[in-house]
Amino acid sequence: MNDLLQTAPDTTRTGPPSAAGTVLIMANPTSGGYNGPKLQDLKKQLEAAGRHVELRLTTHAGEIGEVCASADLTAGTLIIAGGDGSVNEALTGLHGKDFVPNLAVAPSGTANVLALELGLPHKANDIAATILNQKTRPLHYGLANGRPFVLMASAGFDAEVVHAVPLALKRKLKKLAYVITAFKIGLKRKGTPVTVSLDGADPIDGKFAVASNARHYGGPFVICPGGVTDQRLHMLVLERDDPWSSIRYSIALMLGRIHKAKGATVHPFNKAVISSQTPVAAQVDGDPFGVTPLEIRLADKTVPILAP
Repeated sequence: MNDLLQTAPDTTRTGPPSAAGTVLIMANPTSGGYNGPKLQDLKKQLEAAGRHVELRLTTHAGEIGEVCASADLTAGTLIIAGGDGSVNEALTGLHGKDFVPNLAVAPSGTANVLALELGLPHKANDIAATILNQKTRPLHYGLANGRPFVLMASAGFDAEVVHAVPLALKRKLKKLAYVITAFKIGLKRKGTPVTVSLDGADPIDGKFAVASNARHYGGPFVICPGGVTDQRLHMLVLERDDPWSSIRYSIALMLGRIHKAKGATVHPFNKAVISSQTPVAAQVDGDPFGVTPLEIRLADKTVPILAP
C-alpha cells in the first residue's frame, strides 16, 4: 500500500509569467447547460479585476481538445464552461505538454461530478472569486489506453448505456436519458464476463469493472476512498450484473456501502488491465471509448486546477 501513496514526479509546469493575467473561457453553445449571460457576467467580473479575457464559443466537436493541444495556447488560466466530458476533452489536449495553464471549471452540462468532488461554485461571482484567488490543487488523472480520464474508465453495463443513449435524448432529459436507456438495455441484455488484472496479482473475474480516479460516481454517490487530488486509483469489480444484482448494487451505492456489498470488491492499484473473451463496451468520463481491452494507469503528471 505504501507504494501507492508515494509522490509521483510531477513535471507539469504552468505557462510563462507574461500569460498569467490572461484568461480563456471555452464553452459549447449547443450544449444543454450553456448559459451565455452567466459567462458574460463572469467575463465582466474578471475584466473589472484587470484580467484580459477571451470568451471562445466552439464551432465544432473536438475544438476544446484542439485548442488545448495547440502551441498557440498561451493563456495563464483556462476556464472550461461545461460538464465532465468537456473537462476530459481539455485534459486530453493538455496531456503531454510541458507548459499548461491553470485550469478552472464553470460547471454546466449533463454531469458535474468533478465540481462535486472539488466543491466548485456555480455562480458567476463565486467562480470569479475562485479564479482571482489563484489557489490551485494538483488534479491527478488516469490513462486508459493512453486516453486521459479524470473520473473513471469502465467496461460493462454502464458503458453499454453510454454507447446507446441518443444524443438528442441526452440534451433534452440529461441524466434521466441514461436511466431510460439503462432500463431498455437491462431488460434484454446478457452480460459478458470481464477479467481484471491488478499489478500482476491473480486475475479477478466479474461482469462489470470501473477504474475510478474520483471518490464519486454518477453524482453524489461514493464509490471509493480518495479523490481527484489524491495520487491513487481504485478498481471496483462487480461479480454479477443481472437485473436483481444491479438493483442491489444500486441501493448499496446510494447508501455509500458499495464496497461492502456481496459480490463487490474495491482495490487500490497502480496498473490494471480489463480484458474479455469477446469485446465489451468501454467508456471514459461518460463518453463512449470503444471496447476492451483497457490498459489503465495513473498519469505521471498533474494539472493545476483552481478550487476554493
